[in-house]
Amino acid sequence: MIAGLEDVVGLTAAGFWGGLIVFLRVAAAMFVLPGLGEQLLSVRVRLILSLALTAIVAPSVLNTIDLPAPSFGNFVGALMTETLSGLFLGLMLRLFIFAIQIAGSIAAQSTSLAQILGSQGLDPLPAIGHVLTIAALALLMATGFHVKAAAFLVLSYEILAPLQFPDPAAIADAGRQRIGQTFALGFSLAAPFVILSVLYNLTLGVINKAMPQLMVAFVGSPVITFGSIAMLFLCAPIILTVWLETVEAFLANPLR
Repeated sequence: MIAGLEDVVGLTAAGFWGGLIVFLRVAAAMFVLPGLGEQLLSVRVRLILSLALTAIVAPSVLNTIDLPAPSFGNFVGALMTETLSGLFLGLMLRLFIFAIQIAGSIAAQSTSLAQILGSQGLDPLPAIGHVLTIAALALLMATGFHVKAAAFLVLSYEILAPLQFPDPAAIADAGRQRIGQTFALGFSLAAPFVILSVLYNLTLGVINKAMPQLMVAFVGSPVITFGSIAMLFLCAPIILTVWLETVEAFLANPLR
């Protein structure tokens, strides 16, 4: 009877130790994860979400991890390695939020709407940036991002080996590539507003050249404001669709 109890205690302790190792990576990724790790959520909510994701991810990956013996030294080593891996993985997904924010900022600057409601929210974004960011987060969560995030974390153990420091050269190369793709995506999403701004300024230049006495700024300001709002109404569904497809393509194949 006592021997059976010792076996149960040993299995329980091993399960908690393995779950703690997985939790270190999941919690670090949750700190910057889109939607689930937003600063608008309380710490308690994010902690509960981290524990829930750990309960989902751990059974799928524990049999692939060569767990060290429970000790303080091994815990400190796991804390450093798994935290770095989790932060890197979370930042790779967080860059997609940065892309939609960059698109909103470019669109606002191009259409002279950068100062409207520019100080609302945690991030200093213009109104268009806030609208696109909140819509993107809502769309992401509505399409089952919590399931995709769990699958991504399970797959991450094939991308970054557990309990090992990530290769600095590989991390630098992947980070450089993803940051370049982020800025390219942001500018591509804001391209309709940039084109509208170019056409607007060219038109004002032609009118000012033909009629120097006309105050074109008083005529053009309402036009560009209405045009940018109409452009946002027409292009926002397309922008969000392209953005979501890009996120899902990355989640389906993070190594590309």
